[in-house]
Amino acid sequence: MQTVLITGGTGMVGQALTNYLIDNGYDVIVLSRSEKKSSRLHLSYAQWDIEKQYIDPEALKLADIIVHLAGESVATKRWTKKRKEEIVQSRVQSGALLVKALNENEHNVKTVVSASAIGWYGPDTAASLINGFKETDTPDNSYLGATCQQWEQSVASISNMGIRLVTLRIGIVFNKRGGALAEFIKPAKFGLATILGPGTQIMSWIHQQDLCKMILFAATNENIQGAYNAVAPMPATNKQIVELVAKKLFPFNITLKVPEFVLKIMLGEMSIEVLKSANVSSKKIQDAGFQFDYPTVDEALSQLLKK
Repeated sequence: MQTVLITGGTGMVGQALTNYLIDNGYDVIVLSRSEKKSSRLHLSYAQWDIEKQYIDPEALKLADIIVHLAGESVATKRWTKKRKEEIVQSRVQSGALLVKALNENEHNVKTVVSASAIGWYGPDTAASLINGFKETDTPDNSYLGATCQQWEQSVASISNMGIRLVTLRIGIVFNKRGGALAEFIKPAKFGLATILGPGTQIMSWIHQQDLCKMILFAATNENIQGAYNAVAPMPATNKQIVELVAKKLFPFNITLKVPEFVLKIMLGEMSIEVLKSANVSSKKIQDAGFQFDYPTVDEALSQLLKK
């Protein structure tokens, strides 16, 4: 039985991934800043401290695969100068710690799967609207574009250690308990479909189960390495997603538009990302053999919102 070491394992995706891996026959070690004990079979915790650049060497020794998800949430707080720096440093410093630990400690790690985000790409162009953004596209000259570039660079040297490195640029993760979908669900329960700005902006999303499946696919498929977009093959507009959520939760609904200027007041700089259209391609991961369980918004929402 192989062991997977997870950073960021207590977050929304990390918790789902832990369950998915255990269900698929893996032992999981979740890195935590505090001492924790698990009563669950095949799950244990080990300590790490990003500021002190420390990882429990015994946990590292047990790991066959590392899944690196750690990083402060981009969407939970307003983007003040301090918050933006926290978002960047949480990714860069944790990546540097992984590199340092793998260089300095005895281990048997064969593969590292590291998270990134589709914030790497800028707003849609004429070409991306037709073919979608591809992994070879350069990072956008924006805060999130620069953050994703630093994020990926922080772990890039792992591939020089004889360890296979796969980077997943993750889209908007659909989980009804958190993230964007949870925000769409709140008004939809009362029959309100709240469209953000024009509503025509394309959202490149992925069902959480498909993301967990893709992480395991990346971890176990020796033929793939480098960057892959973790998005469903059928992106949709904000309007299409919001109206479909409302339709599935309430028999009659009213469409409301939240004007751009209101979003800018409420969210500040973060509103740029909410209003940005980004059509991101999943072709590379599909060409590698990955098959989505939930390729369309309707299939994903039907599963997530079933009563």
